[in-house]
Amino acid sequence: MKEENVSFPNTFILLIFSEYPWLEIPLFGVVLVSYTLILLGNSSIILLSVVEPRLQTPMYFFLDNLSVLDLCVTCTIVPQLLTTLWSLEKTIASWGCITQAYLFHWTSCTECALLAVMAFDRYVAICHPLRYTLIMHAWACVWLAAVSWSSGLANSLLQSTLTLRLSFCGRHTLDHFFCEVPALIKLACGDTTVNDLSLALGAIPFGMVAPLLVLISYTFIVRAVIKLPSAEGRQKALSTCSSHLVVVTMYFGPGIYIYLQPPSKSSQAKFMSFFYCIITPLLNPLIYTLRNKDMKAAWKRIL
Repeated sequence: MKEENVSFPNTFILLIFSEYPWLEIPLFGVVLVSYTLILLGNSSIILLSVVEPRLQTPMYFFLDNLSVLDLCVTCTIVPQLLTTLWSLEKTIASWGCITQAYLFHWTSCTECALLAVMAFDRYVAICHPLRYTLIMHAWACVWLAAVSWSSGLANSLLQSTLTLRLSFCGRHTLDHFFCEVPALIKLACGDTTVNDLSLALGAIPFGMVAPLLVLISYTFIVRAVIKLPSAEGRQKALSTCSSHLVVVTMYFGPGIYIYLQPPSKSSQAKFMSFFYCIITPLLNPLIYTLRNKDMKAAWKRIL
């Protein structure tokens, strides 16, 4: 008998939302509009920070990094999603699939680390305001951003390399709307113990330590705000953190929900992934511009 091909398939079939076929055309319109707004919103934040000297501070430096990450994750997933929603052929080439999995894992891990760094920045600004410029100097900001990006890159390279070594035994139907490392692992036919263990260990710094650091930072922030003598001071201090806290909740909440979902609830997980990958990058610029006086003032000066 001819030996069965167990290597990486040449193409993968994405089921996207096949259980709801009537949803594809309306979803195409929603995704297209969202994609356009994501590109405009995040690009405008980066542009504002470059041209407006008042926004060239550590907080907006990290916000620029967050906008770059949102642009990367969206440009990685959305063009292929639009293609599969519009056409009858729901396939993606193997090189495109592994590239998508690699880039998405990199950006998502980096964003987890970056949100923790942003929480630390807010902690220093509120709890140690007199030492803020000394602690969060330019090189410290660059170093913290570099650690976030490089740690996400290292984890992504590890998980993607291990995924490439899996045997798929001719299976190429992916029950998702994009290629993701956990979805590819579920599709494999061989022993995935090493992959599952590596994925679990890799999730500890990004899915557990990063949210814990955010929680600890905001615990100290709340304690410091409560001790402020005036109500105006408390309100001003909390307003600088509210935008970041909303973004953290939107990012970690759906992400934790997705990875805790049992396989039987894959349709719910897909809709949560949709929120996680498209709606959150869409809302981030709105949250930071509508709730931020400096951003609104910069927009007025430029316009």
